[in-house]
Amino acid sequence: MTEQSPFARAVGRVVTGRVTAWLVLLVALLAAGAVAVGKGEAPPSQAGGTRLPESAESARVAQLLEGFPGEETAPALVVWTREDGSALTDADTGAVAAAVQRLNPLAVGGRVSGPIPSGDGRALLAVVPLAAGTSDEETARAVGDVRAASRAELPEGLRAQVTGGPAFGVDIADSFSGANTRLLLVTAGVVALLLLVTYRSPVLWLVPLAVVGIGDQTAAGLLTVVDRIGNTPADPSSTGITSVLVFGAGTNYALLLIARYREELRRTPDRRLAMRRALAGAGPAILASASTVVLAVLTLLVAVLPSNRSLGIDVAVGIVVAGVFGLLVLPAALVVCGRGLFWPFVPRVGSQDTSRTGGWARIADRVVRRPWPVVGVSVLLLAALAAGLVGVQQGLSRTEQFRTSAEAVEGAETLQRHYPAQGTEPAQVVAAASAAEQVLAAASAVPGVASAQVVATAGDLVRIDAALEAAPGSAASRETVERLREAVGAVPVADALVGGTEAEAVDERAASQRDLLVVGPLVVAVVLAVLIVLLRALLGPVLLVVTVLATYAAALGAGNLLFENVFGFPALDTGVPLFSLLFLVALGVDYNIFLVTRAREEARAAGTRDGIRTAVAVTGGVITSAGVLLAAVFTVLGVLPLITLTQIGVVVCIGVLLDTLLVRTLLVPAIVALLGERFWWPGRVERADAPRHLQAADAAR
Repeated sequence: MTEQSPFARAVGRVVTGRVTAWLVLLVALLAAGAVAVGKGEAPPSQAGGTRLPESAESARVAQLLEGFPGEETAPALVVWTREDGSALTDADTGAVAAAVQRLNPLAVGGRVSGPIPSGDGRALLAVVPLAAGTSDEETARAVGDVRAASRAELPEGLRAQVTGGPAFGVDIADSFSGANTRLLLVTAGVVALLLLVTYRSPVLWLVPLAVVGIGDQTAAGLLTVVDRIGNTPADPSSTGITSVLVFGAGTNYALLLIARYREELRRTPDRRLAMRRALAGAGPAILASASTVVLAVLTLLVAVLPSNRSLGIDVAVGIVVAGVFGLLVLPAALVVCGRGLFWPFVPRVGSQDTSRTGGWARIADRVVRRPWPVVGVSVLLLAALAAGLVGVQQGLSRTEQFRTSAEAVEGAETLQRHYPAQGTEPAQVVAAASAAEQVLAAASAVPGVASAQVVATAGDLVRIDAALEAAPGSAASRETVERLREAVGAVPVADALVGGTEAEAVDERAASQRDLLVVGPLVVAVVLAVLIVLLRALLGPVLLVVTVLATYAAALGAGNLLFENVFGFPALDTGVPLFSLLFLVALGVDYNIFLVTRAREEARAAGTRDGIRTAVAVTGGVITSAGVLLAAVFTVLGVLPLITLTQIGVVVCIGVLLDTLLVRTLLVPAIVALLGERFWWPGRVERADAPRHLQAADAAR
């Protein structure tokens, strides 16, 4: 039995006591209720707020532009076309002129620009300046008013589409309307179904589901409190990811604890003592797993993208709550309910435990007997899947990020067809007014810049708008921005900076790549450090981390093949590699922790090779169930409307399945079998039943 500290023994007695177990449940319910009542509202988000660090060039441009006249507005673009694509009639033109008159009172300054006819005669465009820097609610109201006014009293077949920055912000918010509720319901349904299949009991699944569900709502309330303390607006996508992780990790902890509890119930007539022993055996692995995830996601605090830092805090809070509920509330709930909770398969003292002789035991025997072929086939399979990354395309434009239809996206596409020079928002160059002519000339000479003109001055600064020829969000558009920055940056004493929508995309891509290069190694280092401390070894942890990284590369490659050939996604979003690495390394190593800590425990009695054989046999069912459940939970991210979240869900799902069914089941046991006692180098596992001279001989082998 695993040696426990006095504190751990005291916690075990509290959560399993006849009276204190009920008190633990009461305190948990009161705490959850207090969080729900006192959480308040998160700060309102500001429409059009930048997603970039303040040091990004486009963010610095946005800050400088606040001092220019007219920059207190954000344009909503209204484009009128006929649904059949035909030329506009005189009646259409008159109706649009009337719509513009209705739009004038809605515009800042009381005047709309336009209508501007397209070169092909099939569209009319109006620019409606709306107040910038307002809350999401105020922007949504303003965009709604523009849409209503632009559509009123139109001839049959004539349509109006509203796009532009404010419209995109509103449509993104609308696409999440109710999505997190659907996500919660679908996640709970998936977890309930898989728990029911796993336990084959009409009542047992209710307890972990209820505990995890209350934990999820407690975490959601705490996130709102954290947002209020930090004065940071809630991010719907971050909230959704956190909810998925709380359900996935919390249910995994429940599966591991309940499996160990069932083992102990077959040995111990006192269910409270059985739970204390189960906590002694499974508790350290659960604590190590939760700590690994928390420490790993907190590495996002060194990211430069604000959304990444926010996600790190949110997920850390969620996993801490999941760990607390899994180690304190769930044991108390199980003990209170008694053995009958497992009906109709109630574990009685002396009843047969088939885990050491069942299917997983036979798999473990074959792997330990012939480890080399297992290692070879596993490595080849992972390498073949990782080859799917060859030629990967990264970066989604603003119009490519939705899986659902959105008027702002459709309007931008219409605008690009009929107004190619205005379909891309111009790059905004801010420079010293004294060098305006030189900067204008340099910008006009850049390949890919259709035209450039001075549009405003403010003190000693000038703003130059450079219209781009390439389609918005395209590689050509990004390359033009980079050439433009190089050209205007070379003008002496101009201190020219380039911003705008396309420049923001370039900066966000660069920031995502920087975060991957900085945060990625930190995540790996944190996980490696936790494994070294947990296993008191060096060689084994290094090999485990290598297997997790191989799983990550294989999952990303397989996901990319699916996105290109099945889903038809235009590219892999720039944030997917980092988030996939974070979740797969932090969560994927969980199963190795569950497996190897049990192997170390068993090795004290039987040696490392027999220990890993027994560990695979007794944990195979529960870890496989946990992996399948976590993979299924991550696929639920597809309920949310953004392609980025769908891609993260698919990649993590593939990675978790690979880790559960291949790496943890075959590859890691084969590696342990090949190395034997050397797996724990430079430490060793002291055999509990062997004299010291035999322990030394085992270590030498």
